[in-house]
Amino acid sequence: MSKRVTIVGAGLVGSLLAALLGKRGYIVEVFERRPDIRNANISAGKSINMACSARGWKALDLVGAGDKVREAAIAMNGRMMHGIDESLTFQPYGKEGEAIYSISRGGLNQILISHADQYENVNFNFEHKCIDIELDTPIAIFEQADGEIVTIDSDLIFGTDGAFSAVRSVMQKLKHFDFSQEYISHDYKELSIDAKGKDFQMDKHSLHIWPRGSHMLIALPNPDGSFTCTLFLPYEGENSFEKLTTESEIKTFFESKFPDALKLIPNLVELFNENPTSPLVIIKCFPWTYEGKVALIGDASHAIVPFYGQGMNAGFEDVSIINELMDKHGENWVELFQGFETSRKPDADAIADLALKNFIEMRDLVGQDWFLKRKQIERALYETFPEQFIPQYSMVSFTNTPYSEAVRKGNQQDLILDELASKEDILEIIERGEFKSFVETNNMIQN
Repeated sequence: MSKRVTIVGAGLVGSLLAALLGKRGYIVEVFERRPDIRNANISAGKSINMACSARGWKALDLVGAGDKVREAAIAMNGRMMHGIDESLTFQPYGKEGEAIYSISRGGLNQILISHADQYENVNFNFEHKCIDIELDTPIAIFEQADGEIVTIDSDLIFGTDGAFSAVRSVMQKLKHFDFSQEYISHDYKELSIDAKGKDFQMDKHSLHIWPRGSHMLIALPNPDGSFTCTLFLPYEGENSFEKLTTESEIKTFFESKFPDALKLIPNLVELFNENPTSPLVIIKCFPWTYEGKVALIGDASHAIVPFYGQGMNAGFEDVSIINELMDKHGENWVELFQGFETSRKPDADAIADLALKNFIEMRDLVGQDWFLKRKQIERALYETFPEQFIPQYSMVSFTNTPYSEAVRKGNQQDLILDELASKEDILEIIERGEFKSFVETNNMIQN
C-alpha cells in the first residue's frame, strides 16, 4: 500500500516535493494557507525574482519540470555594477556559458504546482491554515477559510511552510530542540523598471547591482523586458527606511545614490509607498525530523538571507537529497530522516554564513579597486588551472559541491589570492602570458 504523505506549504519547495513524491507513487495531500497562486495575476516586476543555478536545475530536472522552467527564465552571465557616476563595470560569474537564471517566484510556483497536480495521486488544498500537528500520530490539523477544522491522518508529514513554519513551531516545544532566529539590520522593498515598448532598458543578461556601502539596489530581468528591483536599506539610522517618508526624501535619496536607476523608474514614489517593507531573517534549528514521521525542509529548517542567490536552490537541493536517500533507505524513514538532517545540517549552516558574507561583498566591495584586482586574479587562476582551482562562487552556483566543502576550499583559496594580490606587478604578469609559470614556480596550486 502506498504511503500517505501530508505536505504543509505549497510554496516552491513544497510543490517540488509533491511532484517528486507523486512521481514515486505516494498519495500526497498538500495544504496551503493562501489561495491558489495559479488564479492570481502575477505581473512580472511585481514578484521577487529567484536566481536558479546548478542545484536548482538538478532538482527541477529530477521531477521533469526543468524544461518548462527554462522557457520562463533569463540567463544572467555576471554582475553589472552601477557607479554613482553612472559608470558600468561588468564581472562575469564564471567561465563562458556559466550563468544563473532569473525567474519570478510566483511564475515558478505556478509551474511547479501545475506540474505536481498532473499526478492523480497528488491533491492540493488551498486556504487551509495549519493550526496544529500531533507529532506521534502523525496528524495535521487545519482551519479552512470558512472556519471549519479539518484533521488529516497520514504516514508522513513534511513542513515546507517557510521561515515562520507552523510545523516547526510545534517541534520547537520538544526537549533539546535548538532554535535561533536572527534579523539582520537591513529590510528590503520591491521596486520595478518597466520595459520601454517591449525592450529592456538595461543589459538583459546581467544581474544589476548598485553597491553603496551600507545599502544596495539590485535588479533582475523578466521575459517581458522589465526588471524586478530590490532595495536593501537599514531599517533605522542614516540612509534607512525610517528616514524615507516623504516624496522629496525618497526622490532626493535616489538622485544622490542611484541617479541612473531613478531615470528608469518614473513611478518610484508610488511604488515605494505601495510596496511593503519586509525584514530579512536567518533561521537555524535542529533536529529537523521527528521519529521518522515528521520532517522540516527548505526555509522551515534553514532560512537564509538572499545574497548568494541560494535560498531556493538550497531548498530544492533538500528535495534532491531526499530522493537519493529514498533510493538508499527505501521505506525506512527513521534512518532516512536521520541521515538527511545529520548530513545536511553542516551544509545549511555553511550557506547561511556564506550568504551573509556575500551581502557585505555585494554592497561594500564589488566596486573597489583591490576587490576587482582579486577578481581578475581569481579568473586567471580558474582559466589557467580549471581542474585545481574552481572559485568558491562557481563551486556554489555551477556545481553540486557540498556547501561546507565550498567554504573550506574557499578559505584555502583566499590565502592564495591574498598572496598573489600582494604582488604589485601581478596583473602585468597575467597580461604578458607568464601567469602559469609564475604560479607553478612558486608552488601556489596543488595538483
